[in-house]
Amino acid sequence: MRFTTLDEWLSWQETLHATDIELGLERVAAVFQQLHAEPPPFPVITVAGTNGKGSSVAMLEAILLAAGYRIGAYTSPHLLTYNERVRLDGEPVSDSSLMESFARIDAARQDTSLTYFEFATLAALDIFYRQALDVVVLEVGLGGRLDAVNIIDADVALITSISVDHAEWLGDEREAIAIEKAGIMRAGRPVVFSGRDMPASLTERASTLRAALSVLGRDFDFQIREADWQWQAGTQPAIVLPHPALVGNHQFDNAAGVLMVLACLAQQLAVSEQAMQQGLRTVSLAGRFQIIRDDITWVLDVAHNPDGVARLAELLAATPVAGRTLAVIGMMQDKDIPAVVKELRSEVDAWWWPVLMYPPPARRQKPPRATTIASWFVDHFIQWRRHSATAYNKPLFSLRRILLAGRQQARG
Repeated sequence: MRFTTLDEWLSWQETLHATDIELGLERVAAVFQQLHAEPPPFPVITVAGTNGKGSSVAMLEAILLAAGYRIGAYTSPHLLTYNERVRLDGEPVSDSSLMESFARIDAARQDTSLTYFEFATLAALDIFYRQALDVVVLEVGLGGRLDAVNIIDADVALITSISVDHAEWLGDEREAIAIEKAGIMRAGRPVVFSGRDMPASLTERASTLRAALSVLGRDFDFQIREADWQWQAGTQPAIVLPHPALVGNHQFDNAAGVLMVLACLAQQLAVSEQAMQQGLRTVSLAGRFQIIRDDITWVLDVAHNPDGVARLAELLAATPVAGRTLAVIGMMQDKDIPAVVKELRSEVDAWWWPVLMYPPPARRQKPPRATTIASWFVDHFIQWRRHSATAYNKPLFSLRRILLAGRQQARG
């Protein structure tokens, strides 16, 4: 084995490829064929979309676990530990499992260069193939069509909301972005769209592939009530369910899409209403309007694009406090900072921007633009002020690719 610790493996992977991101399937598919040439021995659900992917995966995990199935899930990025990316039955895999898989990938790749994300994706698939799993859920990292996850054919494709993010890779037109997301569709296999205002390009692609497309508000829908909500697909009887444990009305869209995915897989994976109820009650996901109550109230959220931040602003407005709201925001310079600020400024009294340690020091060519961003803030929106720690009631952390408690978040 090349290395003896997970940190050593990850540090090496950060320097292996010439660029952090290289969209395309040829290299990663060729390496995977050396590892596992056979089709997946389990049904695969692939989840793409701008916002709502992580929440949808979490709900799928919770419901399928409640139904008694063995499930593998792959998501990115992680918050605290790399192991969070690869889960078996809801639990992160061990360091040893990851390292053993990395060693197999290293041997199989020969002289093929892989990105950090491609290594992670191959490791997740390799680990899943070696388990007796009933179902696997894969979250797309970026786009869909050329994302490493897309080397696997999905039995059901779930596409959540679509808006502008990663514009340098996917473009800044919603229809063009939708085409990239539609790349996870497969001919003759079901597709679920759980967003609002479906782009025409999704319909066109599904029609070309003769993939059965189920759309929120058309083929399935829901009604929110004070104590519960009703979900219904077509003319089937409505199902009465508890509100999802994840906060926000947008989570009903995500939950509705998840239930439609399960309906599409009913012949392979029967799921009872009781399992749906239990999964929705118990689902949890760090960083989605996560509240930690102390002398002050901490709100932790990973929103990082205008659409996601708009949902965050709605939740902040719906939970007012007597004191002030301070925002500590760590965000990469490729994000739409002005639009994010515009969405949040009515809910925030003061702002702090930490310096982000990204990319890793060995590969950084120039310092982050935290000072530039701070100056931009002063010039455009707020008077920069300092406040004592005892003077506020609710600080807000909005995190993207950085870690809580000051630890650096890995790429991907």
